[in-house]
Amino acid sequence: MARAIRFGEYGEADVLRVEDVPRPVPGPGQVLVEVRAAGINPGESSIRRGLLHDRWPATFPSGQGSDFAGVVAELGEGVEEIEVGDEVIGFVETRSSQAEFVVAPAENLTPRPDGVSWEAAGSLFVAGATAYAAVRAVYPREGETVVVSGAAGGVGSLAVQLAKLSGATVIGLASEANHAWLRKLDVVPVAYGEGVEDRIKAAAPNGVQAFVDTYGSGYVDLALRLGVYAGRIDTIIDFAAAEKYNVKAEGSAAASSADVLRELATLIAKGLLEVPIASVYPLDEVQHAYLELEQRHTRGKIVLVP
Repeated sequence: MARAIRFGEYGEADVLRVEDVPRPVPGPGQVLVEVRAAGINPGESSIRRGLLHDRWPATFPSGQGSDFAGVVAELGEGVEEIEVGDEVIGFVETRSSQAEFVVAPAENLTPRPDGVSWEAAGSLFVAGATAYAAVRAVYPREGETVVVSGAAGGVGSLAVQLAKLSGATVIGLASEANHAWLRKLDVVPVAYGEGVEDRIKAAAPNGVQAFVDTYGSGYVDLALRLGVYAGRIDTIIDFAAAEKYNVKAEGSAAASSADVLRELATLIAKGLLEVPIASVYPLDEVQHAYLELEQRHTRGKIVLVP
């Protein structure tokens, strides 16, 4: 038997349970991984609460989690170039990574480089792929200015760094408490809230050419008022605005590959990308982990460790 996160009905964090389940068995082309760390994400919270039932319905009892890092425990038939004992970063699309063991397709795994912590590796896929896709969608270039909303969150904290690597000037919308951290990344911090449009204009005298919205709450409208072309606005959350204004809504699905994971992990190993870790919780405290996440004030990622 093995322990895994489960919920049997839609609801708040108190529906989450740690249950004993049969240890998974890898099939052909699959790998069994003993999980060392698994990230948690806002989308999982929305699915659990039933807010995305029309788009991504849950089947009960449901597991949870997409991203993870761990040690290969068993190989399915036909798996080559991976060995038992290998340290890997990976992802699944079966809502099952928040557990002691997870089965994943071999093609979804990449080696964990030296210098990448278990916590960073285990929380990399969803936030990293989402940030990668969103920044790529608005293609910032050297000499331009790009704004990122929710700049200290799990996705935003990576998006500002990836945008910086393009050579663009990056403005990060975040609370005052995160401004010093953004400055360390050479990101221009701007406080959100009333008057934010004027503050952005003051920080970007030559205008804004691209906008990544990781938060919602009207930022697509703000980007358009700032004169950003619709094709260079990407929102990972405000799907209604994306449809209304024909802006982009590219997220993790647009960059879900081991190649992207490998590229991001290499950037971390080289010191070019930081995954800030807000909190680390054991599986037994999964409810507390999601309660913290749902406050939407954390800097970086919250991680579960079996």
